Amino acid sequence: MKTPLMPRRMVQDAPFVGAKAAFTRTLTESDVSLFIGVTWDMNPLHTDDSYVSATPIKKRIVPGLLTASLLTHLGGLWAFLANEFHFELLAPVYIGETITAEAEVVEVSERGKIVLKCRCINAKGEEVLRAEIKGFPGKFEA
Repeated sequence: MKTPLMPRRMVQDAPFVGAKAAFTRTLTESDVSLFIGVTWDMNPLHTDDSYVSATPIKKRIVPGLLTASLLTHLGGLWAFLANEFHFELLAPVYIGETITAEAEVVEVSERGKIVLKCRCINAKGEEVLRAEIKGFPGKFEA
């Protein structure tokens, strides 16, 4: 007999072409510190106020992969298992900025592979990241 480790729930049905999702979050100093603690991305553009003040961007920026990781929440809504990522980092994201991550299903193949077109925009409506993510949806009981 199988015993579930967690309460059973159905994951949302597989997404369809045109399905959209969005998520907004303010990226804080704590978020950056925790991300750097996990990844050891010690780039002075993320960690050193004195260093970055002498560069054209002037203020510390959020690691690009932290911004991109906001898209994982959207994939999780569909129990999406990503296996291919293409990111374009278009503009710096500064600590304290509010970012909206958006995803749209643009293709579902006969074999079930899904293509998501994604982007992240700041509060001014400027696109800071553009992405295409490919993978497979999960439809199973957890």
